Amino acid sequence: MPKVIVEVKKNDNENAVSLIRRFTKRVQGAGVLRRVRSLRWAERKPSPFKVKKSALVVLAKRKEYELLKKLGKLPQEKKRAGR
Repeated sequence: MPKVIVEVKKNDNENAVSLIRRFTKRVQGAGVLRRVRSLRWAERKPSPFKVKKSALVVLAKRKEYELLKKLGKLPQEKKRAGR
């Protein structure tokens, strides 16, 4: 991840508002905000233990569902209104 440094120098006859405007344009052009916002919501990869644990939970639920299906004890699905 390369560091991006945005730098602007004040011209002789430039006021603070135009300097800030120029700096803002440079930041947008460099893509700094886009990168920071994309990293903000990035999720870490789960540990191998958590992956294995969740897979075992899924397998256990599937096994229980198949057993209930075989015994004919599945709960009745609720019908939606209007159908």
